[in-house]
Amino acid sequence: MTRPGVKTAVRDRLPAGVRVRPAEPADLPACARIWRDGINDYLRRLNQREIPDDLAAISRLHAHLLATDPGMFLVAVRGELVVAFGAAARRDDLWFLSMLFVVPGEQGAGVGRALLEQILPADGDPVLATATDSQQPISNALYAAYGMVPRMPLLSLVGRPVGPEPFGAFPAGVAAVPFEDLAAEDHRELAGAVDAIDREVAGFAHPADHRFLRLEGRRGFLFRAGERVLGYGYAGESGRVGPIAVRDEGLLAPALGHVLAAVEPRGASAMWVPGLADRAVVPLLRAGFRLDQFPVLLCWTRPFADFRRYVPISPGLL
Repeated sequence: MTRPGVKTAVRDRLPAGVRVRPAEPADLPACARIWRDGINDYLRRLNQREIPDDLAAISRLHAHLLATDPGMFLVAVRGELVVAFGAAARRDDLWFLSMLFVVPGEQGAGVGRALLEQILPADGDPVLATATDSQQPISNALYAAYGMVPRMPLLSLVGRPVGPEPFGAFPAGVAAVPFEDLAAEDHRELAGAVDAIDREVAGFAHPADHRFLRLEGRRGFLFRAGERVLGYGYAGESGRVGPIAVRDEGLLAPALGHVLAAVEPRGASAMWVPGLADRAVVPLLRAGFRLDQFPVLLCWTRPFADFRRYVPISPGLL
C-alpha cells in the first residue's frame, strides 16, 4: 500500500511552531500524562469515571513499544513541550496503531493526522489495524479514511467467577501446563510452538510481546494433548487476563476458566474480549462478570485473525 509523498508533506500540515521527531525515553512521562489527560477529557464530558493517576503500567507499555519499534514512536513538540504522540507496532504482516493522543488544547489543528501519516507504512502492503473508543466518532472517521474501518467490538469484562461450571472442562487428554513447569527441552520448543499458534490464530507472531508479558508478571500456560500443542493462555496477579489463543474454538471457554482459577488476582480479573468470541463472552457473563466501560472498536483494512479463537492482550497491544 504505497503512499507517495505522505511523509514529506506532513510538516506542511502541522500548526505553526509544532514539529515531529522520534520519541526518546525522556519523553515517556509526558506521553503517559497526555494519554491520561486525553482520555479523561472526553470521559469527563460523558460524566464517566476518570482513569486514575497511576501511570506505571502505561509507561511500561510505552517503553516496550519504543524498544520494539523505535521508528514508529513519534512525538509532536511545541518548543520543547510534547503536545502529542503516536506509536505503532509491526508484527509480521500486521501494522497496528497502538496509541495516538493529542493534548486537549492542541486537538482539531491537524496534529493527530500529521502524526498518523508520519507513522503509516510508506510501502509494502501490510494489514493496517487499530482499536478506538466507540465514543470517539472523529477518531473513528479519521482511521476509517485510511481504510481502518470499525469491524468488531472489544468488550471489557471485569469480575471474578462464582464457580467453574460456566466454562466447562477440557476434553479428556488435554492438559494445562504452566510455562515454568516445562522441562528444559520443552522450553527450547515453546517459542516455536507459540509462534505457530499465533500465526495460525491471530495472523501474526509476537515473541517480543510474550517476553514483555512475562516481565509484567503474567503467567503463561500451555494447553496440549500429548505432544500436540493446542493453545496457550496468560493471566497475572494484577488481574489482567490475555492473550489466549486456541486452535479449536471449543477450547476457548475451558482455557479461560483454567487461567482464571490458576492465577488468583489481588482484586478483580479484567480482560478485553472480541465480540466474535461468544465462547468466552457467554460463560464470563454467566460466571458473574460484568460489562465495564464502553466497548472499544477494533478496526482493520482487511481480515487478519480468527477472533473466535483469540483474546488479545489489550486494545493497545494485540
